[in-house]
Amino acid sequence: HVQLVESGGGSVQAGGSLRLSCAASGDSVSRYCMGWFRQVPGKERERVVIIGPHGATTYDDSVEGRFTITNDIGKNTLFLQMNALEPEDPAVYYCAAAPLSGLCSSWHAVYDYWGQGTQVTVS
Repeated sequence: HVQLVESGGGSVQAGGSLRLSCAASGDSVSRYCMGWFRQVPGKERERVVIIGPHGATTYDDSVEGRFTITNDIGKNTLFLQMNALEPEDPAVYYCAAAPLSGLCSSWHAVYDYWGQGTQVTVS
C-alpha cells in the first residue's frame, strides 16, 4: 500500500503563501483518490480538497480560488499551493489516499492512508 510523507508547513503572515508536498511511496498515486485534509484541536478532520486520478477536483468553499492541488504522477507527489492564507487556515494539514472505488469521497473516514501531518500557522 502507499505510504505518505508531508512537508512544507510553517508559519506565515496573513496573505502569505505556503506550498505543501506529499511524497508517496510503495504504490502509485494514480491508483488512489488523493486529498488534503486539515484538523484543528477539538474539531473533526475536514476536507480541504480532493483529486481523482483523472484530475477532477473538489475544493472546500473556504479555500476555492486560494488553494491549488496538483497531483504529479511522474514524481508520485501531491502538492498543495496555498495563497492568500487567512487567520482561519491554521491547522495540521494531512495528505491522504483512498483506493479507487467509484467517485472520490470527501469524507475523511474512507481514506485509509495518511501522512503524519504538517503544521500551518498564520499570524
